Amino acid sequence: MKDAQAAFYDSLPLLRDFTRLVDPARFSAVPGDWALGVADIVDSTGEIAKGRYKTVNMVGAAVISAMINALHGKEFPYVFGGDGAGFAVPASEIDTAKAVLADLRRWAEEEFSISLRAALVPVAEIRKAGKDLRVARYAPSDGVDYAMFSGGGLAWAEAQMKAGTFTVPPAKPGAQPDLTGLSCRWSNSKARNGQIVSVVVQPTANATESDFADLARSVLSASEGLERSGHPVPEDGPPISWPPPDVGLDARVSRAGNNLLLQRIKLLGQNFLIALLFVSGKRLGNFEPAHYKRMVSRNADYRKFDDGLKMTLDCDAATLAQIRMMLEQARGQGKIRYGLHAQDEAMMTCIVPSATRDDHVHFVDGASGGYAQAAATMYA
Repeated sequence: MKDAQAAFYDSLPLLRDFTRLVDPARFSAVPGDWALGVADIVDSTGEIAKGRYKTVNMVGAAVISAMINALHGKEFPYVFGGDGAGFAVPASEIDTAKAVLADLRRWAEEEFSISLRAALVPVAEIRKAGKDLRVARYAPSDGVDYAMFSGGGLAWAEAQMKAGTFTVPPAKPGAQPDLTGLSCRWSNSKARNGQIVSVVVQPTANATESDFADLARSVLSASEGLERSGHPVPEDGPPISWPPPDVGLDARVSRAGNNLLLQRIKLLGQNFLIALLFVSGKRLGNFEPAHYKRMVSRNADYRKFDDGLKMTLDCDAATLAQIRMMLEQARGQGKIRYGLHAQDEAMMTCIVPSATRDDHVHFVDGASGGYAQAAATMYA
């Protein structure tokens, strides 16, 4: 018999058209005995100023990677936020989620000297506060789907975490979350049509769901006019080079307490063989390089709803001006807060359970601040 997790989340329809997610009716209420996990990096803007944005992204994505591995393939809703992440789990997995978050907090501090906040918030408490937690599933390809959140519960939980409530304390020294599959081996994708623009939009208390849906529909309509709807990753996949960028970061993430130099050498060897396969285009067993690169692009998570709208767009100047005008008008009406951050490249952080399947996950963000910088502008 399927557990409560599968019974709820597996039953949700897979939406293929992202624009349909502007309709609140597409979202379903998360069961009341579930909990919402949230985590983010303290002073992520300060870390970015030190040139550590890729590290910020990796630590944020580690939250999702560790939960995927801890749940052993069970489907659950999650969302990547650039400098953090959120996810929901049923009552049967709350203890697992608490242990994972505790391990991540200790690991981030010991491995990267990064302070990671984490909290586990009962959905029932979210509803007591007058908010809700609703979720939908968007499938950009047949290989993966991503959760979208609405109802205000995720934003409320993040605010509670920053206020120090529902906190998950760090684990004991030496804790090592299972981050198998988490990597960052692709080179950045350069803007082809102007700039890579990170967009963060959140409704205010003055906006009804209908107000925000109308605005989101207009903004998405503008972005749909861009090449491939503004998708920042080339259709045939991102560029690859050797030695790979940030191999030292990959080594830190994957070494699991082992010798850092040896892990770096191991990854350099692995990536040399991988680069040869991509350059030659030759199939190796069930691995077909050209197909894999196309699926990387198709699977990329460059647009999302998480109590607001976030997008990483390859955007021309005219479309950016159009989107900015819409956002400014809504902001002037007191309906939203928003932030924009433009850069020259997009980057990806990846979770690859198996290179021979199509269920690999790729989180896209701007390469020089992205969502975190856009959000900092908004809150300023």
